[in-house]
Amino acid sequence: MSPGDGRVQGAGDMRSCATAFVTRVTGRNRLPLDYSVASLRVVDFLIDGLRKGGAEREQVRETLFGVGAYVGEVLVRRAGAVWVDFDAGQRAYFGQPVGVRMPDGRVWNPLGKVHNRFDLGGPGESLQTFYLTLHGRARRAAA
Repeated sequence: MSPGDGRVQGAGDMRSCATAFVTRVTGRNRLPLDYSVASLRVVDFLIDGLRKGGAEREQVRETLFGVGAYVGEVLVRRAGAVWVDFDAGQRAYFGQPVGVRMPDGRVWNPLGKVHNRFDLGGPGESLQTFYLTLHGRARRAAA
């Protein structure tokens, strides 16, 4: 299951996408991707490494999708979010088929945020900062 297989990902697919990404990346590199908020700093470094390596977005499309699934799953597990399929308007706005809905009803686009980090880089696009400043988080989410 990947964005390259011609099938549009749905909200129900995202947890398994995140799990597959973690299995693939941690098997080779032993990165501490444990769905914690602190692990989002590792994700920032991972994306920065792709950028510094000179990769074009198309070359790393599947990796970025996996990273986005992972970031979204951190929001699900730590902030009380749920994966949702975007409606037509949201897909047009966000440029992605899925996102997360926070406990307060706000919708966020972790896949797009990963693309922003890759395209723009810098501390302003940090995924850890994104989580820490995110509106609508549950006060205490179950792991």
